Amino acid sequence: MKTVDLRRRRFLQASGGGVAAVVTLTPLANANAQDTASEVSRTTLSYPSAHITDAKKLTADAPIRFTYPDSASPCIAIKLGNPVPGGVGPDNDIVGYSVLCTHMGCPTSYDKDSKTLKCPCHFTEFDAEKAGQMICGQATQDLPRILLQYDEASDKVTAIGIDGLIYGRQANII
Repeated sequence: MKTVDLRRRRFLQASGGGVAAVVTLTPLANANAQDTASEVSRTTLSYPSAHITDAKKLTADAPIRFTYPDSASPCIAIKLGNPVPGGVGPDNDIVGYSVLCTHMGCPTSYDKDSKTLKCPCHFTEFDAEKAGQMICGQATQDLPRILLQYDEASDKVTAIGIDGLIYGRQANII
């Protein structure tokens, strides 16, 4: 059996080289693993396109009810009367929301005086002019916003997707 004379200096040189190699190659390995993980976990669902109403049929602060993306998902479209971020239509003032409160799924109602959606169960309020942002109450998430599209030629307002998760679901498309 051959004996190797490994002194302290030689040991530190050899182990230092190994550590340097690991430190150099680890970010590359993590980047590749992260790309693969994000591709595997990424889910792209196709939302149906659903005609909601004609923009000229809407009046300010008079919401209309519809269901989207399926018949079990109650929503409202509101013409707010002033342009808002994410608003569509000739005046960029039409928005859509799921009416199910993100706290426990109670149906919210629109209050035209404060331009909020209010939950009668636990008193959560959502701002209709600020993308359904939760103002106060028990909810911890904003109200899911229905993404709308406006076609100027036909005056049609169409639902094309959802920003947020509808209460009680693991995915918006069942």
